[in-house]
Amino acid sequence: MAAEAKAMAWQVRISTDKARQVLELIRGKKASEAVVTLKFTPNRGARYIEKVLKSALANAEHNLGLDIDKLTVVRATADQGAYMKRFRPVSHGRAHAFRHHTSHITVVVAEK
Repeated sequence: MAAEAKAMAWQVRISTDKARQVLELIRGKKASEAVVTLKFTPNRGARYIEKVLKSALANAEHNLGLDIDKLTVVRATADQGAYMKRFRPVSHGRAHAFRHHTSHITVVVAEK
């Protein structure tokens, strides 16, 4: 079994659907291509995922001694995190509840 390096970001303030759209762009790509793809993707989620990917690459190099040029993105997932419950004022002195969505983003890289 090949060595895998993993990085996770918990409670990221983005919905899982928006994060998964960006993760589809990098899944299965070489790590260097994935970094460039995320750098030029205009979505806000790309910034969060780029940080997680760079962390996974640093983990692979520092902890496992893997060559960064040979790494590929093996798994990239976004799971649902906790909701942040908030209230918005509306007419007649009332308030409507709404929920801020959060995600747990996981990126796993390995040599192929």
